[in-house]
Amino acid sequence: MEQENEKKKGIELIIGLPTYMEADTIGFVTQQVDHGLKRYFGNREAVIVNVDNNSEDDTRGVFLSTETVTPKKYISTPKGMKGKGNNLMNLFRFAKTHISTLKAIAVVDADLRSITPEWIKHLVDPILKGYDYTLPRYSRHQFDGTITNHICYPLLYGLLGENVRQPIGGEFSFSPKLVLYLLEQEWHPTTRFYGIDIFMTINAIIGKFKICEVGLGAKVHKASSPKLGPMFTQVVTTFFEIILSEKADWIGVPIDYPKPKPLFGLKKLSPPQELSIDIRDLKDKLRSEFLPREKLLRKYLSPYLYLNVKHMIEQDHYDMDTLMWTQSVYQMLFTFDTGSPKTKKDIIEALKPLYFARSVTFDYETWKFRIDFAEELILHQAMAFASQKPYFYGLYLKHAQEIDRKMKKSR
Repeated sequence: MEQENEKKKGIELIIGLPTYMEADTIGFVTQQVDHGLKRYFGNREAVIVNVDNNSEDDTRGVFLSTETVTPKKYISTPKGMKGKGNNLMNLFRFAKTHISTLKAIAVVDADLRSITPEWIKHLVDPILKGYDYTLPRYSRHQFDGTITNHICYPLLYGLLGENVRQPIGGEFSFSPKLVLYLLEQEWHPTTRFYGIDIFMTINAIIGKFKICEVGLGAKVHKASSPKLGPMFTQVVTTFFEIILSEKADWIGVPIDYPKPKPLFGLKKLSPPQELSIDIRDLKDKLRSEFLPREKLLRKYLSPYLYLNVKHMIEQDHYDMDTLMWTQSVYQMLFTFDTGSPKTKKDIIEALKPLYFARSVTFDYETWKFRIDFAEELILHQAMAFASQKPYFYGLYLKHAQEIDRKMKKSR
């Protein structure tokens, strides 16, 4: 379904706003995007595209009625079809129809309260200068972005040797070449939902596209504590599926601790939004996730790791240190790779209480310190994933030896 009030000329810039039920915030975001396009790219043909999931709260009406100089277009998935990935699929398909004149595409979340017109300049400029993909650099509270901090960032650092701090940040920009490449890739079912951000980042890395980061300042939005709902399952499943599909290219490659990508935009970031968490609530959730999954953890973790986690729960004292977390994730990733479809689902479920245990431990370590101290710990954790890559490789060697031994016995 499409609604539009755009000019019939060659479009050079597309700014996408993926939404579901964002009527209360999309008007402000649309205005800021329009101001940015008018102020910094007034000589270029542009369009603001709201890619929506058929929201029932009049997201469409608010978007189209917001006064802008820039033309606007509304595109929706069919009724009942949800998912941010489906929204971006629609955006990329729309971009493809203008590929002959298109210069850059950018995406920003529609729930932002901190976006300024300068964000559009920072996102679009690097693409016009020859980069294919920009990733955001935010100042974020250490309690925000836990999937990024403890899974996505360290795994990309440790396995691929890529230092990209916000691989699932929400604000990105693309060259037309990268958009066409993404449309050609396999979209796993979870990619069509929350898995879309990590899908784009991993494919940009694996496809050897030119990547940079842009400083955007503080990200103020509908922040949240660690999530165990669909977001965790979809992000981690997508990540595991894609990165393992390219395993032959990186499994035996030693990691030389990578440097950050070239940085555009703001070099000095303002302080992050203040967040508070309820540690007792996190502990309660951890126990509620551990108990029904204890058999899975006993099955898939080494006895040492399983017993340590079990003792944490029993004693209500959490010390999932960096080494324990790194080896737990690598054991789960290995089993995901070598297991059946049923095993893969079990692995994602079993990882949830471990993720909570690491989050609680990290929160205890950092709650009374400044954000820069927390950032140091997050970097050191990523470096631990890199240093433990031989451990991960060793799991495959051990597995191959066991198969070989069984084959010899059966002869």
